[in-house]
This record gives sequence, C-alpha cells and structure tokens, in this order.
Amino acid sequence: MTSDLDALTSELLGARLRELREGTGRSLRSLAKDLGISPSAVSQIERGVLRPSVSRLLAYVTALGVPLSAVFDAGAAKEREEHAFAVRRSFEVAPIELGGGVLFRRLSPVPTRGLEFFESLYPPGAAADGHGRLLRHEGYEVGTVTEGELTIDFDDDVVTLAAGDSITYPCDRPHLIANRSATARAVATWLIVHP
Repeated sequence: MTSDLDALTSELLGARLRELREGTGRSLRSLAKDLGISPSAVSQIERGVLRPSVSRLLAYVTALGVPLSAVFDAGAAKEREEHAFAVRRSFEVAPIELGGGVLFRRLSPVPTRGLEFFESLYPPGAAADGHGRLLRHEGYEVGTVTEGELTIDFDDDVVTLAAGDSITYPCDRPHLIANRSATARAVATWLIVHP
C-alpha cells in the first residue's frame, strides 16, 4: 500500500467526521449516545485529539447512516454524476490511519452506492476490535488477504487466512479482525455490500 500522500492527519479525519455529522443533522450529544461514549470523546475525535479505532470509525459512519467511503472525500459523488467514468490514481487518495496503526485506503475511484471497496493494512499485533467486544456493522463482507496473515474471531469460530485466502460473511455477525504476527504486517482487500 504505497501512496505519495501521507495518511490523513487526525485533524483532517476529525474535521471530515464532524462535517458528515453536521451534514446529517445529528447533534454531538445524540451521536455520542448512539456510540455509547461521552460527548467529550466525540468532540475529541472531531477535533483530532483522539484517533478512532477501526471499530469506532465503523460505528461512527453506521450511526450517521453514511458509507465508509464518505470519510475519504466530499466531492467524489458530484464527480461521478458529471462523468461517464471515474479514474483515481493511487497517489490521489490518502489512507486513513486508525487506532492501533491500522490503515484503510479506499480503492474505488469514487463512492459507489451500496458498495465499499477498500484495502486495509494491519501492522504486527494490530486488531480492529470493538473496544473489548466483537464488532458488528451493516452489510455483507467479502475479503481477500494479499499479504501476511489475518485472524478473524467470530462469536463461535476462529478463521486464519493466509495470502490468497478469501472469506465472506454477514457484517452483523460479531467478528474481530487481527494480525497476530509479532513481526509481519498483513494486508487485505475488502468489499462490503450494503442492502
């Protein structure tokens, strides 16, 4: 996962999350209640003081009713409407660095209704946890590990995927994705289909 752009800073990510929240008409307190955190914590995320984890970011966009791709840029939907096709070069999309050093990078050139297509990079020991519990969100997930090894813990099973292995499951099935290696990073591509 290489890019000429650095990962979005905490400040830029926070500002984008605040813009999305305000665009949906949600108050900070209302969103905090849905996320099960304090309004102060939401404010700290939106000011770039706290960097959200993977699970917190997914919970944030789910509570707002917007796709994960909306976090990456605001003008892409208009661009899609104005052109018969869209191209975005790899150096044009900065990844988002989340808590634990996990990086997300949108792979689709513009947001596509009902689909999320992205790449995730998990440094050694990183996990997309639900803050002490398994993660749930909307959609149906399809993933392929392209480098390293990822472990997915479900409520009743554990699956380990090596490079080239794929998996699919409903996102509302409780799960936790982790790189259990102490030395090697893991990279995967994901397609999430929304109803």
